[in-house]
Amino acid sequence: MGRERFLFTNVWFSPLSYCFSCSLILGGKVLQGLPQPPTITHQSPKDYIIDPREDIVIHCDAKGKPHPSFSWTRNGTHLDIDEDPNVTFRPRSGTLVVDITRERVENYEGVYQCTARNKHGTAVSNNIVVRQPRSPLWSKEKIKPIVVQEGVSLVLPCRPPAGLPPPVIFWMDNNFERVPQSMRVSQSLNGDLYFSNVRREDSRNDYICYARFPYTQTIQQKQPITVRVLNLDAINETLAAFYNDTDLFSEAPADERKPTFFIPSDSQTSKMVLKGQVLQMECIAEGLPTPEISWTKVSGDFPAKRTFFLHHKKTLRIVNVSESDAGDYRCTAINQLGSVHHTIHVTVKAAPYWISSPPRNLVLAPGESGVLTCRASGIPKPAIRWAMNGLAIENSPTDVSRKVEDDTIIFTDVQIGASAVYQCNISNEYGYLLSNAFVNVLSEPPRVLTPANKVYQVIKNHQALLDCSSFGSPIPKITWFKDSRSSTLDGDPYILHDNGTLEIRIAQDRNSGKYTCAARNMLGIDENHVYLEVKEPTRILRQPEYKVVQRGRSVVFECKVKHDPSLIPTMTWLKDDGELPDDERLVVDSDSLTITDVTENDAGVYTCIMNTTLDHDSASAELTVVERPDPPTDLELTDQKKRSVQLTWTPGDEHNSPIQKFLIQYEDSLHHRGHWHNLTEVPGTKTTAHLKLSPFVHYTFRVLALNAVGLSRPSFPSRLYKTDASAPDENPADVRGLGTEHNNLVISWKPLSGLQSNGPGLHYKVMWRQKRPGSEWTSVTVANNSKFVVSGTPTFVPYELKVQAANEHGDGPEPAVALGYSGEDLPIGAPENVQPVVLNSTLAEVHWDPVPPHLIRGYLKGYKVYYWKKHSLHKHNPEHMEKDILTLSGNHSHAMLPGLHPFSLYSFNVRVYNGKGEGPQSPDQQFKTPEGVPGPPTSLVVNNPNQDSLTLEWSPPHNRNGHITGYTLKYQPVNNSNELGPVEVLALPANETSVTLPNLKYSTRYKFYLNAKTFTGEGPAITQEAITTTDEAVASRQVDIATQGWFIGLMCAIALLILILLIICFIQRNKGGKYPVKEKEDAHTDPEFQPMKDDDCAFGEYSDNEDHKPLKGSRTPSNGTVKRDDSDDSLVDYGEGGDGQFNEDGSFIGQYSGKSVSRDTAEGHESSEAPSPITAINSLNSFV
Repeated sequence: MGRERFLFTNVWFSPLSYCFSCSLILGGKVLQGLPQPPTITHQSPKDYIIDPREDIVIHCDAKGKPHPSFSWTRNGTHLDIDEDPNVTFRPRSGTLVVDITRERVENYEGVYQCTARNKHGTAVSNNIVVRQPRSPLWSKEKIKPIVVQEGVSLVLPCRPPAGLPPPVIFWMDNNFERVPQSMRVSQSLNGDLYFSNVRREDSRNDYICYARFPYTQTIQQKQPITVRVLNLDAINETLAAFYNDTDLFSEAPADERKPTFFIPSDSQTSKMVLKGQVLQMECIAEGLPTPEISWTKVSGDFPAKRTFFLHHKKTLRIVNVSESDAGDYRCTAINQLGSVHHTIHVTVKAAPYWISSPPRNLVLAPGESGVLTCRASGIPKPAIRWAMNGLAIENSPTDVSRKVEDDTIIFTDVQIGASAVYQCNISNEYGYLLSNAFVNVLSEPPRVLTPANKVYQVIKNHQALLDCSSFGSPIPKITWFKDSRSSTLDGDPYILHDNGTLEIRIAQDRNSGKYTCAARNMLGIDENHVYLEVKEPTRILRQPEYKVVQRGRSVVFECKVKHDPSLIPTMTWLKDDGELPDDERLVVDSDSLTITDVTENDAGVYTCIMNTTLDHDSASAELTVVERPDPPTDLELTDQKKRSVQLTWTPGDEHNSPIQKFLIQYEDSLHHRGHWHNLTEVPGTKTTAHLKLSPFVHYTFRVLALNAVGLSRPSFPSRLYKTDASAPDENPADVRGLGTEHNNLVISWKPLSGLQSNGPGLHYKVMWRQKRPGSEWTSVTVANNSKFVVSGTPTFVPYELKVQAANEHGDGPEPAVALGYSGEDLPIGAPENVQPVVLNSTLAEVHWDPVPPHLIRGYLKGYKVYYWKKHSLHKHNPEHMEKDILTLSGNHSHAMLPGLHPFSLYSFNVRVYNGKGEGPQSPDQQFKTPEGVPGPPTSLVVNNPNQDSLTLEWSPPHNRNGHITGYTLKYQPVNNSNELGPVEVLALPANETSVTLPNLKYSTRYKFYLNAKTFTGEGPAITQEAITTTDEAVASRQVDIATQGWFIGLMCAIALLILILLIICFIQRNKGGKYPVKEKEDAHTDPEFQPMKDDDCAFGEYSDNEDHKPLKGSRTPSNGTVKRDDSDDSLVDYGEGGDGQFNEDGSFIGQYSGKSVSRDTAEGHESSEAPSPITAINSLNSFV
């Protein structure tokens, strides 16, 4: 909800000053007592013609607070009222009253201007030109009688005296009866009386012209005019009697004649009129019989409501003239003998006029911004001048808050004291506009103007707007409270707008209740209470949808509604905002509208409206009835030329689906009778196409229209249009020269089509020559073919080629030169200076010098490198003669040979090849690859698995890639969760192919990795897995004991006791107690693994004397570390100091394997702190 602007008595309030606007709309009394600059409310007209019989009253009324004072200027000079006793002010007004009983009126004529001022500004009036009316007398003259022959034309002049304002003219007789006027007799705008032809009944002696002066209420008359109409015999009889004192206009008999104009006299005249005024043009003609007058506007139509024909159509009047009335107007006078025309060129100028409205008064609060706009126009464009308080704005005091931009003054951050009245003067040579507009800066305490206890009812989920219109300056701050006033409403779901309105974007039931609005500024506070009630909405659940239907089909518009049960709904269907047609094809159900057998008249917008007492909902959908367009008609060929023609047509009915394009087709009855071809397309907005044609074609055209439904039927064909034959306009394209043999050249081209031949007898001139200085062209003529073979050419020589089209009417344009080559042959040169460069054990690079072009004898396709491994440098590997080919496209001088075998001898050669084939090879050369890492051993087999040992046997690698220097064996245990234990590494000599591993754990799966190595490094490993055997008796005994109930109970008791001991030790440890340690170590224990006594809160060493004795004869690992002789089953290994790992079920990974001393020493030391209970329990579980 944006800010609003309000109008009140020509006052404009800035969007920020909503506090003022609401007050003026809701309570006009708020303005009473507020400071206000002067506003002129009434003034005399700019051109003020006074009544000389009454006092002169020049109006100037104004309002303002305080009430303004007034002053006047006359002819630009200050008018001192006190010095002239005849001039006084009306009470509380600036209106001047001049007593003319003691002074001549002429003394008070002049230009007056009123000024109204108070301490907030100065307003000025228009320049009021005061003049007295004038009604001069007719000059005395003697008018001779007029004698005319019957049938001639006659003009009775009036020529009234000039008055102020101009008089009203009319003709009367002595009895004060108007002279009858008709098609034959009429009064012109200048007052003269015209007779198209006179009759005997026109004779009279009292044709009197009267002039009425409205301001002086006087009527003056011209001397009576006598007119006598005689036939030729009567003229002869009275000729002598009237000879001396009569004007005779009867030199010849009056015959019938065609019309001529009295007014205007020339064939063309011009007239200027101001916008908004009345345009009057007249045409008065004479002739016999009496002519009739008619009017037309050459460049358009008459404005229907502003055009009037007067005086039997002799006068054309257009009121309230606008710019569109400019142009040429033609009047025509016609009778049986002929007609005459006259053109009047009308130009419209304009005094300044407001485009929208005059500048509006601006009321601002301190710190606000606003705009005064003085927007007017005129012909010519008027000039704009601004003034402040009656002084030109450039001479007014500087104000940083004011900026003048042409017809606009922008005010920014105005302050108290900036009130003023601004004058806008807009003028051109035809007049001026002067308007006053004040800027009033006010400071007032707040007042809430919204009616108290107002109840708002809204629909649920609709927007709710609670008004809090206020008045104050500075702008009051609006706050809202609900019910208990516990907090202000300034967050979701409430939105407080700048104009004080509280918005609930989506009203819910909980939003119902009492709301309080408070308006406060630095001068005070005011409050008001309103109430909100939220109702259930009425909704259209399924709206009608836009339908596009072909004629003759049916359509259904659905409109399903949900409404509050307490509200009574009413469903109404409309078509194009009117009632549905009374047609049985339109069936209205409770929630739908069905139209069967749709016709084009059914197209329109259908609206379903659901009304309740509180809200309504509506939905509309448009029905468009479409059909394929009708075929175009009236095909016409115009602007016929040799190579082009203009085709025009009339579109058919598009049936509510706009025509997208027109497709123009042609039939060539000379070459392809009965076949229609697409020629061109034009947009659907055009009905003309300029068609480019080919010579020697018999054209018939037709047009199809396309809309969204489809193509129309073809139009009827146009008439036949034949084009003359001519020489070809183009030559064959895609001219090529290639040799199929080493001694020929095949010249080929794309032949012209029949439409391109331009005439009969199409043939081709084929020309060729070697591309060398001084070579001459050779040519042949070829018909009905698209290639020609030149034999006996040198091998692979460049030729220049041309193919020119020709027919019976001449040759085509000069053809372009194409380049071709005669046939290829096998290369006769081999690459030279071939050199290998070995980069590593699997990659080598070969370099060579390119073969000269003359030895290639064709298009260079590339080079091929043939290379093969002769044998490995190891004595055990056989010879290899399988060759590899590396093909390089293009001109190359080196190549990389990837994927070589290390420690091998290779041979290679290089060859060039062209389109014909390969050339001779370069001499074979050899290179050796250095040693690489070996491949994996050929096999790895596990033999003789025992309870604590295994034997591994293997075969050397198949690809040794050098001299084998030894083997590396790695192995590690794998538990049931496939987690790997510590790795043991053995270095084995090159001549061994087996090894026995002792001291392994029983019933344990091991994974083995074996790889060979050369001086270059280790190769990939071969892997194998094996499991040590199990002692069946020990295993059986263990299983039996573990399943006995007494054993399970004993183990639980021991675990509980250990837990209690650990807790006691932990408590004593925290109290600072010291514990004795075992001083004597076992004979073969590592100092890092000293078992603790039971009373030292540690477990004693556990061992199984039968099944877990230390392994004998263990190999020394390759890294030089030595394994302990002690059993690794000690719980010390499961404590915090070891690097053993536990599975998720608490079992220790590799718990029966030998522990390597190579582990991190820091992890091998026993912790000096008591183990945690959780660690102890996990250790016990693993042990048990």
